[in-house]
Amino acid sequence: MSIDLMDYRDGDTLLQAGVARPTSAERAPAVLVVHQWAGRGAAEHETAERLAALGYIGVAVDIFGKGIEGDPAGDNTPLIAPWLSNRADLARRIGAAVDFVHGLEGVDVGKIAAIGYCFGGLVVLDLARTGRRDIQGVVSMHGLLDGSGLAADGPITAKVLVHHGWRDPLATPNKVLDFSEEMLSRNADWQLHAHGQAMHAFTNPGAQAPDSGMLYNPEGDRRSWASVVDFLEEVFKNAV
Repeated sequence: MSIDLMDYRDGDTLLQAGVARPTSAERAPAVLVVHQWAGRGAAEHETAERLAALGYIGVAVDIFGKGIEGDPAGDNTPLIAPWLSNRADLARRIGAAVDFVHGLEGVDVGKIAAIGYCFGGLVVLDLARTGRRDIQGVVSMHGLLDGSGLAADGPITAKVLVHHGWRDPLATPNKVLDFSEEMLSRNADWQLHAHGQAMHAFTNPGAQAPDSGMLYNPEGDRRSWASVVDFLEEVFKNAV
């Protein structure tokens, strides 16, 4: 597999996606991959390529803007703070990525899903919260679970899968409970898989800071990816 870099826009802001395509020439479902707090990089491209190997068009999208990257080993709070404080802008930005995917050659536009890691997990949950009916499913991997308040009375039509590290200090049990109540109140088809010994960033082999609540967990990584594969198969099989 290889990654093609493609530019797209949200209004006047130039963004860039990394696109991985399956070997088949037929139309294929597309899966957006939304990055963690350091921005789109090698890990997101690798996930896009894994998705392409499953027969999907994997699209590693961009929230921050073309060329804007943080330090994977550093504190990237300044990059995500503006988005956390303005969730309407965040919903618009991920919506622009979905619109870009609609225009990609070979995409079956009736079959689109999204997977996000850490900060990206919150982004894809916000995508589901917007109620867009062109999204069949979203997956949050050790993502932030805080509600946005956007369209809070409308139904969530995308299927929702959350993989959560129970020892994650960024998504404490009370936040998990609040999230579950939100999903129930909006009549979502949702699942939450809690990995009992896992912390934040448990799918990232580079996460080695247990004192800060971030640690790679190989069992959680393996189990969560197997679940994602099954989830995508289900949501695309049932899509019209």
